[in-house]
Amino acid sequence: MTTPTRDIDESSPRIKGKRELVERLAGGSKPKSDWRIGTEHEKFGFIEGSLRPVPYEGAASIRGLLEGLARDNDWAPIIESGHIIGLKKGLASVSLEPGGQFELSGAPLENIHQTCEEIGDHLRETRALSKPMNIDFLGLGFSPLWSFDETPMMPKGRYGIMKAYMEKVGRLGRQMMFRSCTVQTNLDFGSEADMVKKLRVSLALQPIATALFANSPFAEGRTNGFLSYRSHVWTDTDPDRSGMLPFAFEQGFGFEQYVDYALDVPMYFVRRDGKYIDASGLSFRDFMAGKLPVLPGELPAMDDFDDHLSTIFPEVRLKTFLEMRGADAGPHSMLCALSAFWVGILYDDQALDGAWELVKGFNAAERQALRSAVPMQALGAPARNTTAQALAIEAVKLAAGGLARRGNLNANGLDETVFLTELQEIAETGQTQAHRLLEKYHGPWRRDITRSFAETRV
Repeated sequence: MTTPTRDIDESSPRIKGKRELVERLAGGSKPKSDWRIGTEHEKFGFIEGSLRPVPYEGAASIRGLLEGLARDNDWAPIIESGHIIGLKKGLASVSLEPGGQFELSGAPLENIHQTCEEIGDHLRETRALSKPMNIDFLGLGFSPLWSFDETPMMPKGRYGIMKAYMEKVGRLGRQMMFRSCTVQTNLDFGSEADMVKKLRVSLALQPIATALFANSPFAEGRTNGFLSYRSHVWTDTDPDRSGMLPFAFEQGFGFEQYVDYALDVPMYFVRRDGKYIDASGLSFRDFMAGKLPVLPGELPAMDDFDDHLSTIFPEVRLKTFLEMRGADAGPHSMLCALSAFWVGILYDDQALDGAWELVKGFNAAERQALRSAVPMQALGAPARNTTAQALAIEAVKLAAGGLARRGNLNANGLDETVFLTELQEIAETGQTQAHRLLEKYHGPWRRDITRSFAETRV
């Protein structure tokens, strides 16, 4: 989740009308030559031996990892109320999710070779510090062993506000906050029309990504009945700020319609003087009119709107770029595969047109039915007059074609299609990472969840 690095104060320019918000989103449009790839991934830290989650404070701690990365690798610390809560280096950052999930938000890079190398460099830097502390990391979409009460809470002001509000609007929101991990790809668009097409394609195909990357079959020491429990948790988190955005497929959809949607999503907080003010459930429209009860008479700054956008959690999120949000976290190779999948489809005109042909016949109910089915069934889910697996096979083929046409070669002369190898096997066999873990759980692991820690290290 985004970690702000600058304060909002009296000198911050104020928003005078909705048009500025529309222009904020439209300002993300870039020529194709400037399109970049940002990859974000989260991972669970645990203590070797005890298999307990990593606390914020102590000899083996999240704080120690952040301070070590700042000291040894030239990351600039981000401090909140005296606590180090993140790091910044250029356009990349390291941040903390509520339960201590350790996140790299990568810089915008030109190709998948670079973003995969960036992930590898981050993991090497982190391991150099974590190993002496007996800390290691899991690549799963949901924590396999710890209960909610056993999971530590990180000292970030926004999380206390969000946690309290989550309890009011859904049964599983706190589980999402503290016990889930995802991998995400952030991609650019060239114009409003390009944004609309990419958003529609990626929303319609997001359940297919969920199925391909399903990797969360365990919770609290046992199976949970799902292949992507992380994805299921989102179905009962907060209906006001999550979901498949059916309005995005309506005629006339564009930046303004997304702004209208965002303005109607209830707020979480407002930042002032380095602190978070609880505005949970309040209206950003009221804020725009100077009628926010917690800041009477004050108008929002653009950073307030950016903060608000960061608290909206649909399957695909629009900011000044598009965020693909449907996949479970996993091992290094699958973190790279997610970016390869979406770049191959969305950054190549032929692949994008082909993907639209795959999904344009689906109506809102059919898209939602697929979204509802894949957490439990993954590639076995029905999809209109076909199956999720059949769609996945075609989508991966389209991605491979798009990547091949991009022609980005590494030092060994290999193009970006090398990052789709595991995904192609999953699509063809229908056997996800979750299926393989369950097979071991019911077989050689003899239902011992602790065996998953050695198996799923990042």
